[in-house]
Amino acid sequence: MKFYREPARKLPVVAEVDVLVAGGGPAGFGAALAAAREGAKTMLLESDNCIGGMATAGMMSHWSGNTESPLLDEIYSRQKSSVLLPPPDTEGPGGYTISHEAQKSTLLEMLLEAGVTVQFHTFVAGAVVEDDVVKGVIIESKSGREVILARVVVDATGDGDVAARAGAEFVLGRPEDGQCQPVTLMFRIGNVDWARAVFPGSFETLIDLPKGEIQALGRAHLPFPAGHVLLYRAPLPGEVCVNMTNVTEIDGTDVRDLTRAEIVCRRQMDRIIAFLREFVPGYEKCYAVTCASNVGVRETRHFKALYQLTAEDIVEARLFDDWIATRNFFNFDIHNVKGAGLDEHGVQHKFQAKGKYSIPYRCCVPVRLDGLLLSGRNIDGTHKAHSNFRVMPICLNIGQGVGVAAAIAVKEGIRVRDVDVRKVQQRLEAAGVRP
Repeated sequence: MKFYREPARKLPVVAEVDVLVAGGGPAGFGAALAAAREGAKTMLLESDNCIGGMATAGMMSHWSGNTESPLLDEIYSRQKSSVLLPPPDTEGPGGYTISHEAQKSTLLEMLLEAGVTVQFHTFVAGAVVEDDVVKGVIIESKSGREVILARVVVDATGDGDVAARAGAEFVLGRPEDGQCQPVTLMFRIGNVDWARAVFPGSFETLIDLPKGEIQALGRAHLPFPAGHVLLYRAPLPGEVCVNMTNVTEIDGTDVRDLTRAEIVCRRQMDRIIAFLREFVPGYEKCYAVTCASNVGVRETRHFKALYQLTAEDIVEARLFDDWIATRNFFNFDIHNVKGAGLDEHGVQHKFQAKGKYSIPYRCCVPVRLDGLLLSGRNIDGTHKAHSNFRVMPICLNIGQGVGVAAAIAVKEGIRVRDVDVRKVQQRLEAAGVRP
């Protein structure tokens, strides 16, 4: 491989804040909002043009699971008044279904009202590290290469871009072979006859149609590695969110792999729409409306922190002494690394747990680096546990807890690993979080 040596140069420090959050998905939104509400001077960086990550730019259909989240309830309470939503008398699916444009505006306004400085179109290009303490990040944007300094940095990028560039220890995907869950490009279709349509919501949802069972038809007629059928009502009448594109053997931290994934998914969209028109009642005249701005990456780096969450912790519904996110519930949604559908170790309909579980603060504190907290799917957890806590409501809860901890560390002038978690819990309980 050839190399080019870039000339050394001075980078301008364009901002200095208390808490800097990298990534504006659910985990980053929760962290930035919580830190700002605790009085910390907070800034959030986002590579896309909106807040919400997979919930908005990624066009996810709904907030998954049965997790309790006062913050998620607040989001939807605020969103109800948005003029971007369909009129109140319009037929819709309800619940935690996502109206993408309304949610973008709601999340942004909540951050701005809390005093968060938001910067879009910005990539993390490096980390400022001194004596194993993260002091800030190097960013790249249309404005060039710049530096933002912070007393605490929260990595909510999903892939852990800040932590990786700072030298934090991690494993990629499954520890035995490095394989990561497949990636998906979400899209919406229109002109679906809801009265006759079916909406399979899981890999294990089997529906008999005139031409055969729906999942069997998908495996037989969709281009590999696509093959499962997941369809969800969207907020607008006649629209459906489609979660059916599928690409395996993708490293979501490699731009060439991501490009290949976008190409494969784009080509699969045509075949998926043709499949729905031919085999699924109610979809005979459907057409593409819009698709996500980027493929959804489920799994990449798992960072080594002070504790690794396990599948047993989830099944046993453990309430840790140092909890910072509580009442989380989902299944082991491991997408098959070899093709469509559920992995052999995944469990959906037959998932059993003793209750709802918590996330300990230790999962968010890197073993070596200080000045840095992990938030979202990049926290320390096994491959199987990760398939549970990676979903958006749980990431939102993690972010809220981490944001409070970051603000307390700044306020008291202490290391993030020295934060008294009981104080974090007190603040969370005051915000409606119950252990």
